[in-house]
Amino acid sequence: MGKTNFRIRRDFDRPDPALVELFRSAPAVNIDDAMGDMASMSSKIRPYGLPQMTGPAFTIKMPYGDNLLLHKAISLVKPGDVLVIQSGESVDRAIFGGLLTREMQALGLAGVVVDGAIRDAEEIAGLGFPVYAAATSPNGPYKNGPGEVNYPVAVGGQAVCPGDIIRGDGDGVLVIPRDAAEQVAEDMHQIVAKEARMLEQITTSRLDRSWVDPKLEALGIL
Repeated sequence: MGKTNFRIRRDFDRPDPALVELFRSAPAVNIDDAMGDMASMSSKIRPYGLPQMTGPAFTIKMPYGDNLLLHKAISLVKPGDVLVIQSGESVDRAIFGGLLTREMQALGLAGVVVDGAIRDAEEIAGLGFPVYAAATSPNGPYKNGPGEVNYPVAVGGQAVCPGDIIRGDGDGVLVIPRDAAEQVAEDMHQIVAKEARMLEQITTSRLDRSWVDPKLEALGIL
């Protein structure tokens, strides 16, 4: 296996913390609505730990069932990062378990998302740390490589670049491209304000559905 099979960027330019903070308490549904409902990772990737996660993406790409480059990445991460792992959808061989999860938590990471399996699921569920994965398996990983650290990855049907903002909650995981984040935040706040007005309508009377009949007429139903 040649050196060209390994690519490691030790660091990358992270987004302004104030920009990340704009999304910290925002429901994923509002962010996704602001992005045309196209920002969510596959629903196969679900929370196994604390279902709240926000931070810049630290990306890792590894072959099926292998986690050698994850161990290298652990030495490079910074507090607040979200590990985003492309594992080739390794669903019958876990990429990490409870020990590595505890180390990630101790390092101050904001969370981790992997398109493959984890193990020690019951332990992880009790740690209060955000872990999103596609499956569980008792099988442990190989440590052979190759892989990439801090290059673009594809996880859960979404392209993720280092420094993109990752937001996860109980509904799933979103990818907010760094260069679009300010506009997404502005559009999201408009959606939140609109929903607040709708909630007020619900509590005082009924929602305005004057748009429904014209829509049905346009479809030739009425």
